[in-house]
Amino acid sequence: MLEKKEYTQFGETIYSEELDNGLKVKLLPKKSFHKVYGIMSTNYGSADNEFVPYGEKDMKVYPAGIAHFLEHKLFEKKDYDAFELFGKYGADSNAFTSFTRTSYLFSATQNIEKCVEILLDFVQEPYFSEESVKKEQGIIGQEIKMYDDDSSWQLYFGLIENLYPNTPISQDIAGTIESISKITAQDLYDCYNTFYQPSNMTLFLVGNFDETAMISLIKKNQAKKTFSKTERIVRAPFSKGDEDKIIISSRTRKMDLQLPKVAIGIKGLGKQLRGYEAISYKLKVQLLLDILFGESSKEYLQWYNENIIDDSFGYDFQFERGFNFAMISGSTSKPEEFKKRIKDLIVRATDLLEDRAEEFELSKKEFLGSIIRSMNSLESIANRYEGRLYDDATIFDMVEILEKLTLEDVVKTAEEFLNQDAISIYELLPESR
Repeated sequence: MLEKKEYTQFGETIYSEELDNGLKVKLLPKKSFHKVYGIMSTNYGSADNEFVPYGEKDMKVYPAGIAHFLEHKLFEKKDYDAFELFGKYGADSNAFTSFTRTSYLFSATQNIEKCVEILLDFVQEPYFSEESVKKEQGIIGQEIKMYDDDSSWQLYFGLIENLYPNTPISQDIAGTIESISKITAQDLYDCYNTFYQPSNMTLFLVGNFDETAMISLIKKNQAKKTFSKTERIVRAPFSKGDEDKIIISSRTRKMDLQLPKVAIGIKGLGKQLRGYEAISYKLKVQLLLDILFGESSKEYLQWYNENIIDDSFGYDFQFERGFNFAMISGSTSKPEEFKKRIKDLIVRATDLLEDRAEEFELSKKEFLGSIIRSMNSLESIANRYEGRLYDDATIFDMVEILEKLTLEDVVKTAEEFLNQDAISIYELLPESR
């Protein structure tokens, strides 16, 4: 039976139900929109390559890149291609794989019920053959080679290798040409059967539909199918023993570049959080980074005027199941000064924050504004839903949590997060230097 949660502040209502097979469904009707956006996700990503396969008892390690490979192969069936089928009904479709999640999505303004069924059917009906796997190895191999020449991608994963050396997190999401060459059709079935159990998946639909008719459609679709018995998923931790504390402090690589690129990372070393506590922590770190490195900060303006940073400068905080880190990066003609200024600001941050009440309020208002604006995007609403990681919280819950945060909360988080032992630097330098 549909459970109802109202967000009166925004005039929105989300309907939820966990089906008999364990699939969790979230429905957000928005009758003022013409479009519907749907996303079906499994709690499984590129870093989950060591686990106990469904029906077995012992841990097994699978080739790097297999989650992403499986994402690609799931669209191709014995007698049809899901991309083409969505297109036939006027819908756009896509998919993506992160470290801890794989998602399949569509958006459409017509044939909505048919598109929902296509999404459910192609994700829940796997078909893999050795012949099609061989073909896909060549396609993904070309994709991997393309990213080898992408300096921004290399900077990102170079830093991650520093922060999480010798762990699955440090491996490229797509894997390597060597690792994907080892993938077999049986490997794909092992991963699919283990992680694509309905109980490990969520379906989020937002847009112009009736919630009662939609849940009825979904239930009828699921009732036609036979699913294997649900089994508890057992995966190896990303880091074992003291591995989570190991950090490579600095590395450099040369590439064909005009200007050096520098990335400074801060690895989250605190306990792993879940639920609303995790959302609060993520928002506090994001506010912290905004105050220190945002375009309105004193330091940003000074560095920009001194040509230490340019428009490529940016920062991000990534919080996923089992790990989190911040990255501050950009191109610079003064890499040594770039590193010195940022590290110095990190060291002095907790003292500086005490006098930045005005900047905190400004950052908080801007952050709230950006979240509220994103509520006009069906994609943003659905894509921000992280399921079990945040105890089923949605973008609407984030606003309430953010509104309650104080500068003191951010200062306390800075004291914990801005650990000098957790800092790493990765540089890409022009080959001529």
